[in-house]
Amino acid sequence: MRFLIAAAALIAVSETSLANQTRAPAAPTSQVTVQTVAEGLDHPWGFEFLPDGRILVTERDGRMRIVSTDGRLSQPVAGVPEVFAQGQGGLLDVALAPDFETSGTIYFSFSEPRRDGNGTAVARARLNADVSPPRLEDVQVIFHQQPSYDGNVHFGSRIVPTPDGKLFVTLGERFQMRYAQDLSRHWGKVVRINGDGSVPDDNPFVGREGARSEIWSYGHRNPQAAALHPETGELWIVDHGPRGGDEVNVVRKGLNYGWPVINYGRHYTGEEIPKRREGMEQPLYYWDPSIAPSGMAFYTADRAPQWRGNLFVGALAGRHLARLVLDGEQVTAEERLLTDLNQRIRDVKQGPDGAIYVATDSARGRILRVTPRNQD
Repeated sequence: MRFLIAAAALIAVSETSLANQTRAPAAPTSQVTVQTVAEGLDHPWGFEFLPDGRILVTERDGRMRIVSTDGRLSQPVAGVPEVFAQGQGGLLDVALAPDFETSGTIYFSFSEPRRDGNGTAVARARLNADVSPPRLEDVQVIFHQQPSYDGNVHFGSRIVPTPDGKLFVTLGERFQMRYAQDLSRHWGKVVRINGDGSVPDDNPFVGREGARSEIWSYGHRNPQAAALHPETGELWIVDHGPRGGDEVNVVRKGLNYGWPVINYGRHYTGEEIPKRREGMEQPLYYWDPSIAPSGMAFYTADRAPQWRGNLFVGALAGRHLARLVLDGEQVTAEERLLTDLNQRIRDVKQGPDGAIYVATDSARGRILRVTPRNQD
């Protein structure tokens, strides 16, 4: 199924610009072609391309499937652990190990049911994709967010493998705001672990009394978008704000990103939040009102040279795909794509063919392929 969309840019230029940009002018409008690659997915959450072009995708209720190159869904992958599939919880992100082609190793995150509540966990496994049904083998849970909590929101969670075999994992603060500043808890943090779950010796809080050694950065709310910058190799994330204040951040070792002490949104009570405090990082960019960001990808392909270097971010509440034009760490323009679809965008990837792919978050979720018009 194919159709054309003229994407409307809806961003206004701010009257003033703070040192860290708060708004951007509208980017030139893109004419895009949208193709349905797969449909009938139940709230797809994360997906990755396998080397042969098939797509490995998670469904929030606890299923993992493989999408064939002609769009057929496999039977659920066997061997997925039990998940806490309530509220925002369930089977979350999935990522391939850098050596997947030889090892078959994948990583996935999920909300883990526990006797004293639940929490985000990360597992690794070997994917056997060529049997029916596909299955996970040698499943090991390598990270448990601590402490547990009896709630059903703000789990995070994106997994970003690095070329040297480390993993970044984004973790929500479980809607317990103050603990995002507490280094004795994993809530509201980005953690960095080795591929086996052990802690790298150069993590910033290794050896600090009372601090969790897995922590890389803190002061986050509920980041559900993360990717490595293709040139610098640094981790970028997009974090959910409360009422407004969704943030784009470059996540650096040991830094404090401010939540809930500072933010460009407001609390749900309507109370204003201070915007600056010494020792806390400013965002590169923010949205107010909130778009509810989830999933992101830097565009590096030759297929659409006009998009090269841009950052694509999915929007759940905003129901669009944001295209951010970058100049280093400045957002210089923004465009909103796929507004006519009126779909919650949960995840975003650049495909091996140079197209942008998105997953829509619904009980009849789809994976869509997005390209500039007249480039197919």
